[in-house]
Amino acid sequence: MAETSRTSSARDTARTARSAPTSLRERTRAAMRAEVSEVAFRLFAEQGFDKTTVEQIAAEAGLSRTTFFRYFGTKEEVVLGKMGEIGHEVAAALAVRPEGERPWDSLRRAFDVLTLTDPGDPEQSLRLMRLLNDACALMTHQWEKTQGWQSVLVPEISRRLGDGSDPADDLRARALVASAIACLNAATDAWTADDGATPLSVLVDRAMGTLSELTE
Repeated sequence: MAETSRTSSARDTARTARSAPTSLRERTRAAMRAEVSEVAFRLFAEQGFDKTTVEQIAAEAGLSRTTFFRYFGTKEEVVLGKMGEIGHEVAAALAVRPEGERPWDSLRRAFDVLTLTDPGDPEQSLRLMRLLNDACALMTHQWEKTQGWQSVLVPEISRRLGDGSDPADDLRARALVASAIACLNAATDAWTADDGATPLSVLVDRAMGTLSELTE
């Protein structure tokens, strides 16, 4: 009963957040960011990240360079802006996993947000991951973003471990989350190197399964 109640509460919270009214200005801004991102990704795919300039993106989107910077602080942010959002989506998926499930298994299932988004058309995800792997400047930012994922995942894992300590000082939870993210990154590297021939979900299973076997 407690498990069902918690799951329902987490889902209700997520539903409320999604249905919360937004201003016309916020909706307009979100729509413009999405439009600019679409243009940018097309240019990145055609020319490569390094050879695509802010001026080109702005021109293709029908904006001035100044207007572009109202929506994105840097060119890198166009690619990486989704990373923080994805982290929160993973955290939400983690929160509704069954209470009795092993924390490691809960993390794996939470990653389904990434691995099962659109299995029939992996090209967009492949394009994003190639950009992250190929652009050195982006790699640094990607690392920073995944560290941000830890900040939203560690508290829930700490609670599930039942240590009763401050999540910020919970070494076991931090170790588990960092290891899970490392497995996800390793699987993603293999996925992009193989042009998506093997489903990302299978590669994440293999990577996380390896560590699971070593601890049994």
